[in-house]
Amino acid sequence: MLDERDRKLLSLLQSDADRPVNEIADLVALSASACSRRIARLREEGYIARTTIELDRRRIGLPTTVFVIVRTGSHEAGWLDKFHAAVATIPEIVEVHRLTGNFDYILKMVLPNVEHYDVVYRQLVGRIELFDMSAYISMETVKAARELPTHYA
Repeated sequence: MLDERDRKLLSLLQSDADRPVNEIADLVALSASACSRRIARLREEGYIARTTIELDRRRIGLPTTVFVIVRTGSHEAGWLDKFHAAVATIPEIVEVHRLTGNFDYILKMVLPNVEHYDVVYRQLVGRIELFDMSAYISMETVKAARELPTHYA
């Protein structure tokens, strides 16, 4: 069970995992060693799944976001396994969500430019049969929160 300090620790770590432990400890009113033990416990208990860095997409040449809505003609286990394998092998596809409603999946792609969508499209349709694909180019990112709310834990 998490207490308020744990939730605050998780929030602070989400916003900047490189922040020194002594600075985090000051912000949650703990000693550095107690803070370090709590962080280790949160990691051990699975609240902290991993620690990564976030790259600047523009600086590494991937400024374009395309969302692709997919409808499939098949829902068989073999097709699903093949689809999962296909999207897993294309690095430009950074998120895939199975949906309810009129569409089956939404894919989020990060690309160097709009024209590169055709390269990824050809890779995908070469690996799996799809009923319909519709691409939507993101014109502006209005909100892209990386931090999760911690008050539900």
